[in-house]
Amino acid sequence: MIDSIILQANQNPLQGSLRVPGDKSISHRAVMFGAMAKGKTTVSGFLLGDDCLSTISCFRKLGVDIQVTGTNVTINSDGMENWNEPIEILDTGNSGTTTRLMLGILAGSHLHSVLVGDESIAKRPMKRVIDPLRQMGAQITGRSGGQFTPLAVQGTKLTAIDYKMPVASAQVKSAILLAGLRAKGITIVRESEVSRDHTERMLRQFGAQLTSANGVIQFPGGQMLTGTHVDVPGDISSAAFFLVAGVIAKGSLIRLIHVGLNPTRTGILDVLKQMGAQLEIEPNDSESEEPTGSVTIRSSELKGIEIGGDLIPRLIDEIPIIALLATQAHGTTIIKNAEELKVKETDRIAAVVDELRKLGANIEATDDGMIIKGPVTLSGGKLQSYGDHRIGMMAAIASVVSTQPIEIEQASCISVSYPNFFEHLKTVSSFETLR
Repeated sequence: MIDSIILQANQNPLQGSLRVPGDKSISHRAVMFGAMAKGKTTVSGFLLGDDCLSTISCFRKLGVDIQVTGTNVTINSDGMENWNEPIEILDTGNSGTTTRLMLGILAGSHLHSVLVGDESIAKRPMKRVIDPLRQMGAQITGRSGGQFTPLAVQGTKLTAIDYKMPVASAQVKSAILLAGLRAKGITIVRESEVSRDHTERMLRQFGAQLTSANGVIQFPGGQMLTGTHVDVPGDISSAAFFLVAGVIAKGSLIRLIHVGLNPTRTGILDVLKQMGAQLEIEPNDSESEEPTGSVTIRSSELKGIEIGGDLIPRLIDEIPIIALLATQAHGTTIIKNAEELKVKETDRIAAVVDELRKLGANIEATDDGMIIKGPVTLSGGKLQSYGDHRIGMMAAIASVVSTQPIEIEQASCISVSYPNFFEHLKTVSSFETLR
């Protein structure tokens, strides 16, 4: 495990092609749906990151047969009605997706189970998931009245609800829909802002009947999922780091292949275009539920823009690297309506602002985002990842334009979503690790 790493200042062009690791959201769901389904499910391109491995571990404790060979996963299941009550606590590690979606899945099961995560998960709010699940009849207890882990779930019969989402959250929406699979009646979820729709797409892929139109999702309960094959594309959130590296490092050209291009996730591409990046997108011809393609980025002169509103749910995980991008753009970039950043793995608004300031960035925090003025020359220094993989990768990408080495503390956290990140950074650069 890497506790800290020092990256030599690069300031050289980045060149090459990469296939970034599999999409984290889709990898989680492929295992979950495969475990709930009857029959055999095969997954290719699975993300071997710590978070997704936590999901596999939880389902193995429920008695599901899951085999992993490289990035291929095979799940053999007799359906969730044949799961075993777990003897051990289900440890979700650092994964908010595992924790929140498992609550929806287990709420309608016949099992008693206990979920716990790491120190970061223990601080993340679960009330937003548990409240609608309790409206469906879920029996969930836990710390602070069920607001935080550890959480105990006593599976029971559920009743469908008609739920209006107070904030855009794919995790909350997914937990309700997965509980709805076992609920009596038609579960309805109403979104005022569209969040990522991997759950809806994958439910259809596993044979479920679901309708979605004008922000209203309707899902009849009592359906049976059937095992299938899931091809996991590269994660656009991971690709974002190399897209930013390619556009800010002078003379660079990077091509990212077989990347997920789900329109609920491609806000980063919209931002790059609005800022003036030279970007080429080549969609793949595929019958898959998830659109994919290749993206090529060239170094470009950038301008500051305003980022907010319904664009935020489509790039919430990319905001740390967008903040770095904005330090190299001409003018002012304003990021707003991003309060959700405060309840991620860390308070990402505070973390991003504090760490980029150490490098000399002209950046200030606001209640719901940040204001960045550029361009500025970034120096080096010691940066803290806070155990947050996206803060750690943001710090690493800063080395492609910094004038001095950058040291990243707790760099091992990057393995949560991108285990071979430093190998890929070396592939496209003259990157050197000093320690």
